[in-house]
Amino acid sequence: MKILFTGDMVGSPGRRIFRDNIARIKKETGAAAVVANAENCAAGSGITAALANEILSSGADAITLGDHAWGQKEFAGQIDSVRNLARPANFPPGCPGKGWCMVVMPTFRFAVVNALGRTFMQPVDCPFRKIDEILNEIPKDVPVFVDFHAEATSEKIVMGHYLDGRVTAVVGTHTHVQTSDAIVLPGGTAYLTDLGMTGPYVSSIGRDLKPVTKKFLTGLPSRFEVADGPCVLEGALVEFDPATKKALSIETYRLREPLKA
Repeated sequence: MKILFTGDMVGSPGRRIFRDNIARIKKETGAAAVVANAENCAAGSGITAALANEILSSGADAITLGDHAWGQKEFAGQIDSVRNLARPANFPPGCPGKGWCMVVMPTFRFAVVNALGRTFMQPVDCPFRKIDEILNEIPKDVPVFVDFHAEATSEKIVMGHYLDGRVTAVVGTHTHVQTSDAIVLPGGTAYLTDLGMTGPYVSSIGRDLKPVTKKFLTGLPSRFEVADGPCVLEGALVEFDPATKKALSIETYRLREPLKA
């Protein structure tokens, strides 16, 4: 059994490359399901219920979020209406939505957990302890896949080893830069520090280069718009044994549109 995870979706360009290609990618890779991180899909920050449903209709089976979950203010009042969506589980108590979801497919089911790192990130509850709590809620026969949305590679690596043997996969998001450390850990958990990005790649992690460059050169604040141009769809394909819930392999995936002449 294979599941494809796609990296942070940035704006309408990211939604477009996902929508236009995901059905073919599923067929070519043999992926039985797709989990998409879409926390930047609304103009580069946040998501709405309408966009979440669009992504699910396009071919995603589940959606994860991150530190920009509330980037679109109206989404706090919409999140509970969206199926198969997980926002960071370690947001403070009282936040709407859920930190994990059960995805029921025609022949199997799996759980998706979303958590937010704390190093160089906004203050949140402990992701390690929160995932421990969630694992006690999920039936033991269900494969568990974790999207750890974090900045520091060290925190992501420690999370992977912390959960090794207890979940099927731990994949990182947030940096928008795909890493080359895909591995099945000793306990049978697939791990990758960062899935990468689904969005325009002639950019600064999806944003137009001019205002970002100006900010670095002058220190003056600028509005970072989503870039135009060709896109990349990056992620990872995890193969696992449904009987044991152990990962058999993990490999990175990349579809890159050609540069325009």
